[in-house]
Amino acid sequence: MNRSILEMGGGVLVVSQFTLWGDCLKGRRPSFTRAAPPEKAKALYEHFTGLIREKGIKVATGVFQEMMEVHLVNDGPVTMLLDSEKSF
Repeated sequence: MNRSILEMGGGVLVVSQFTLWGDCLKGRRPSFTRAAPPEKAKALYEHFTGLIREKGIKVATGVFQEMMEVHLVNDGPVTMLLDSEKSF
């Protein structure tokens, strides 16, 4: 956790997933009303992966809006939720 992807010589897997913006603050069912429409989401996805590639980082992606199965092994002690807009 003390070194960046660049320092490690690692790569990034970027998976498009509509459920990434599921607001679960009210009730049991997530709300997706604040999710971007597909056209805007695809542009943001491609922009994000482009920015990573510009840094010289290897990027693997799937196919936008397609069903995908991802198998992985997490190598690390923590999972973090990064949220700069949370308000209670």
